[in-house]
Amino acid sequence: MPDITMPQLGETVTEGTIIRWLKKVGDPIAHDEPLFEVSTDKVDSEVPSPASGFLSEILVPEGATVDVGTKLAVVTDAAGAAAAPAAAPAAAGATPPSDEAADLVATEALKAVPPPRAAVADPAPADEAVLAGATAVREAEPAERGVPSSEDTAGSDPTESNGKDLVLSPVVRQLVAEYGIDPTSIPGTGKGGRVTRADVLSIIDRRAAGGAASPATAEASRVTTAAPSGVATAAPAAVAQPAASSAGAASYAPVRGPRDEVVPFTNIRRLTAEHMVRSKATSAHTLVVIEADFEKIERVRSAHKNRFREEEGIGLTYLPFIARAVVETLRDFPQLNASVSEDALVIHHDVHLGIAVNLDQRGLIVPVVRDADGQSLRGLARAMGELAERARTRKLSADDVVGGTFTITNPGPFGTFLTAPIINQPQVAILSTDGVKRRPVVITGPDGTEAVGIHSVGMLALSFDHRAVDGAYASGFLHALAQALESRVWESEL
Repeated sequence: MPDITMPQLGETVTEGTIIRWLKKVGDPIAHDEPLFEVSTDKVDSEVPSPASGFLSEILVPEGATVDVGTKLAVVTDAAGAAAAPAAAPAAAGATPPSDEAADLVATEALKAVPPPRAAVADPAPADEAVLAGATAVREAEPAERGVPSSEDTAGSDPTESNGKDLVLSPVVRQLVAEYGIDPTSIPGTGKGGRVTRADVLSIIDRRAAGGAASPATAEASRVTTAAPSGVATAAPAAVAQPAASSAGAASYAPVRGPRDEVVPFTNIRRLTAEHMVRSKATSAHTLVVIEADFEKIERVRSAHKNRFREEEGIGLTYLPFIARAVVETLRDFPQLNASVSEDALVIHHDVHLGIAVNLDQRGLIVPVVRDADGQSLRGLARAMGELAERARTRKLSADDVVGGTFTITNPGPFGTFLTAPIINQPQVAILSTDGVKRRPVVITGPDGTEAVGIHSVGMLALSFDHRAVDGAYASGFLHALAQALESRVWESEL
């Protein structure tokens, strides 16, 4: 029988964290039945079993981060095979171990697998992080289940941390490498004094703000202050607030009342917060808004929606019409389908359209429609519907959420009036499509006469990076987009 190994979840993915085992030792497994949930820096997903049989051993516990190809479990043909080591806390429904026992389990498990890299070189572009990107939702963090989290236990050989017995998670290793910080100089607030991402971000925040160094941060001031190109030099404490941290983040802690509830951030919430704050610190955000008349589109939708649902299995919403108009309009405004790099603008001549998907209030992810400028209205509707369904069922791969060149976020179904979205780095613009409602409008006839009628009207809001383009260029794009929505012959594409 084949061994269960950490799969390759994307071209740029080199490691993954076991979120949850869906089977326990001794359980029967069918081929392609979901076996465990895995988290990478881009997406969370369920991994199906490559074989049928019985789960004989679980070798890597929940919360551990291991390299692609690492042996995770053993599947046998017959039931009653040797049980998993008693220390493994991965069996579903098992009593959560104590912190000390969980730490020991994770340490012993990681000794059996190749140690991860001591430092991460050349971090991936920001659009490869999850917008959002970046990553899908995990419903519960490992620490919430009583086992060590990936930040606290996984990732680093204790001998790799400048001579000090430190265990650093992959994200901590990447941050200290990017910002040139000596991890031995950081006061850890994690289990057993481990250095967490919150600790590192607090140091980065204080350095960028130029605040006076406390005794805990004085030694950290010896490190270089140069951040890698394209990465924000500050991540405010709103993103990372270690409790009572000597690095100063405790001053931002809220006052808690007796009836207050503390809900720990999920992985996607933390990543989204970090990405959004860095985007605001990186780009000169500017907002332009235009009102668009959707009456012509509404009439086409009403006439074709039943047939469209029968043929495609999905509803015909306003979103595919907007997406189709966006990719066409970007042909004339290519500087909005671009990225800022160093002191230059990189214009992308293929439109890879990111569509923000709400995961039933559990978080947000932005899968990408590849080569959207080559697809029809029906093709875009089909592609977006498929990606949204895969996002909500955790079927996205890491490659599905990277490489976007322009993003649309669609709060319109909630009836919003006007939304100012945050740019999905390293892109230079993001469009928000707000609620379409019936309103009285002035209608001008062919002969110039005016009348008041009731039309379907909505706002289109564009956040753009003023480093890349000026307001006139962005406003021209919105004007052309509204004209395309109002005048295109949509029936021909249905």
